[in-house]
Amino acid sequence: MSGRGVTTLYRVGATAARALPGPLAAAVPKVVALPLSRALPQKRRMVERHMRRAMGSSATTDEVKRAARNAFGSYCRYWIESFRLPATKKSRLSQGIEVPDYQYVEQALQRGKGAILALPHLGGWEWAGFWMATVNKLPITVVVEPIEPPQLFEWFAGFRSKLGMKVVPIGPSVGAEIASALKRNEIVCLLCDRDISGSGIEVDFMGERTTLPGGPALLALRTGAAVLPTAVYFQPRGQHIGVVRPPLDTNRQATIKEDVKRVTAHLADELGLLIQRAPEQWHLFQPNWPSDFSREL
Repeated sequence: MSGRGVTTLYRVGATAARALPGPLAAAVPKVVALPLSRALPQKRRMVERHMRRAMGSSATTDEVKRAARNAFGSYCRYWIESFRLPATKKSRLSQGIEVPDYQYVEQALQRGKGAILALPHLGGWEWAGFWMATVNKLPITVVVEPIEPPQLFEWFAGFRSKLGMKVVPIGPSVGAEIASALKRNEIVCLLCDRDISGSGIEVDFMGERTTLPGGPALLALRTGAAVLPTAVYFQPRGQHIGVVRPPLDTNRQATIKEDVKRVTAHLADELGLLIQRAPEQWHLFQPNWPSDFSREL
């Protein structure tokens, strides 16, 4: 299918999602979870591997399989909800989310050096982003993986711009753009549980060695911005809860290389805790550990 055709499909999907009555939009993810997981057996097996890591050895096989199946439904909810966000009223945005420890974001911005929200691919973070951008009037920069075809990426960038977010694709200039946003005391959202470039920092992540991006740590060490491990969880009846963890210790203690490794290792621990709180909401369908590639079928 051509790039134009793929983009058109997403446009149609977004229009359909916005047209769904509220109760039906809420029911669709639960209905499609099982058939979608069965239709994508390779992805299902990979998600089951991730669920096993997040849930630990005490989880039964049935529990792991059920969590993996529910992850497909959770991802469906993510997209339906995201597509419906532009038409969501500010009052509903505020009523639909609770962030008990939002003071960590406020404290970071009071320091005047920006805030890095370090997130896993989990739950409904777009809701929180839209809430901060439209209700709290905070400028937000979102760093995303470039996707093909280019027309689709442009559509996604435009879509998120309507939600009040600036979209920056990963590339040669991304570091400079993020540093500029932090210098303006803005919020930068970084999805940090997957090392897309393959050149990240080796860490222990939920009991197994892999690499995670060192960018959040490096940027914080260079700019003085706070790194706040963050996740936004789906709750029943269309609600959300945002969890913001205390800032990581980014004070200089050794060489820059050693400090980046230390901070990234700490971030890996924090991301693990956030994921383990609701592994069935973790939307990671790609290999993420070296052993995954040998098992990718």
